Amino acid sequence: MRWFRNASVVAVAVAATLGLAACGGSDGGDKPAAQSKGGAPIVVASFNFTDSQILAEIYAQALEAKGYPVTRKLNLGSRELIYPSLKSGELQFIPEYQGAAITTGFGKEAGKTAQEEHEQLAKLFEPSGIALLNFAAAEDKNTYIIKSDLAKEKGIASISDLKKLDKVVMAGPPECEKRLPCFLGFKDVYKLTNASFQTIQEAGPRVEQLKSGAVTVIPVDSVSPLTGDAKYTVLKDDLNIVPTENVVPAVTKKVLDERGADFANAVNAVSAKLTTDVMRDLNKRVDSDGERAEDVAKDWLTQAGL
Repeated sequence: MRWFRNASVVAVAVAATLGLAACGGSDGGDKPAAQSKGGAPIVVASFNFTDSQILAEIYAQALEAKGYPVTRKLNLGSRELIYPSLKSGELQFIPEYQGAAITTGFGKEAGKTAQEEHEQLAKLFEPSGIALLNFAAAEDKNTYIIKSDLAKEKGIASISDLKKLDKVVMAGPPECEKRLPCFLGFKDVYKLTNASFQTIQEAGPRVEQLKSGAVTVIPVDSVSPLTGDAKYTVLKDDLNIVPTENVVPAVTKKVLDERGADFANAVNAVSAKLTTDVMRDLNKRVDSDGERAEDVAKDWLTQAGL
């Protein structure tokens, strides 16, 4: 559900005046590097939501473990705020989400597979001096859930199956109504003439409305703990209105040229072990259990041998 959190336009002019450091809710602190490889610190950034901050910590700590100096600029905000500073080189590394980067960051229609999106996004970034390393299996994308008792009673396993119901009410943030990967796709692609939309801005109240039966279906992140909760059923997106959202490190070419193959290999080794299940577990530890992003990142890197 990357475009939900990154679609609202932030005043870039304000950022230019105040500087990005003022926008970050936390910079995470600069941690000492073992056997430092020297050079200027690599500036690692994140968007302003949980799994982005966890991912930034994971990659930052993995690089520090290999001796690369890192500066963190976390919790910065939307793509509209971050992309100009990434293109200028003020920011140098951000874990991105391929489909949302294409659709929200560049206003293009995303490809149908992770590899196709990877090639497409690399071409879009290339003129700005930004390159992509390997994408991970981990995804964080729009996912739609209904109550499991309703799914079982009516035999609903996919979005198309919602046609079996007399009435479908989707609750989501206001932008969902006009977005193809959300309610607009339900209407225009799935042709759900029985569906209506209710604006509920915050995630918590949406879940409560779903629990009460006041609404039928809500969008959540694929890494949300709700997707693993037996009380809810994740609907298959059988007509593929939602693009793949594989995590991919976007890095300035300057850094890649200066740091060479060892740097790329260190980052790719992390991406190779990141899965959606891993991110769901780490998100739960932060959002539900109250742990710190840097702590869960460190735990996972230790367990993964990174």
